[in-house]
Amino acid sequence: MTKVLVVDDDFMVAKLHSRYVSAVPGFSVVGVAHTGAEALRAAHRLHPDLVLLDVFLPDMDGIGVLRELRRAGLATDALFITAARDAGMVRAALRAGALHYLIKPFHQAALHEQLRHAASLRSRLDGLDEARQEDVDQIFGTRPPGSRELPKGLAPHTADLLEGILRAHPDGLSATECAEAGSLSRVSARRYLEHFAATGRAEVTLRYGGTGRPERRYRPAG
Repeated sequence: MTKVLVVDDDFMVAKLHSRYVSAVPGFSVVGVAHTGAEALRAAHRLHPDLVLLDVFLPDMDGIGVLRELRRAGLATDALFITAARDAGMVRAALRAGALHYLIKPFHQAALHEQLRHAASLRSRLDGLDEARQEDVDQIFGTRPPGSRELPKGLAPHTADLLEGILRAHPDGLSATECAEAGSLSRVSARRYLEHFAATGRAEVTLRYGGTGRPERRYRPAG
């Protein structure tokens, strides 16, 4: 379970964001704060995995809050959700160590995508003893795992179809099972599933049976 602290000076907005977070499986809102000072106290007390931070707070800005969290050595990630559009503010958030920066207003799906991205990064890092270059490239990639940009030859509507099938089977399924559910060829389904795995939208496990290669099984990330 990913523990989330929601920080926004507007009580109704904080409540809305909390509801968005709670709608994503695997995420739990452990606290809400409306000022920078409240956010720092709550972070020290609750040790959240992720903080949703507004920039505009009544006592200090969200960038300052994140810097204080870093100085305190708290192992929490931060996602900014703000109306601040100034490029300097975006740059400051990036340099302070923010995972991403969502500009209000935004669609609920955009937040859900970033939450899954954060969970995927944490899971990937927790599972590494030694990083390969491809691991580092994925972790530091400029596009989030939910990106809709597809390699040449992959179609957006088919990607959406297969991602829906994947999310309907949280325990995982093989490329053959996914192909049957989507009325596609196994080779085609495998290409999409491997793309999802490479971009963090799916996780791959191996199931060993009798003789031959182990079966690759795919499940939604996060």
